[in-house]
Amino acid sequence: MAKKKDGGFQSQAGLVRYFDTKNDKSPKVGPKTVIGLALGMCIIILVLQAFYPM
Repeated sequence: MAKKKDGGFQSQAGLVRYFDTKNDKSPKVGPKTVIGLALGMCIIILVLQAFYPM
């Protein structure tokens, strides 16, 4: 019987792993801030569509 190689996951075949390096210059944004910004943008878009329909 042929030996089975353990080469990792096939879905990660071409991905480069960047999580080993840390960049201290990048801004730190919490998950609540991201959700708040997304909800705020949704509200702005809905208000603009109400006043300026296409």
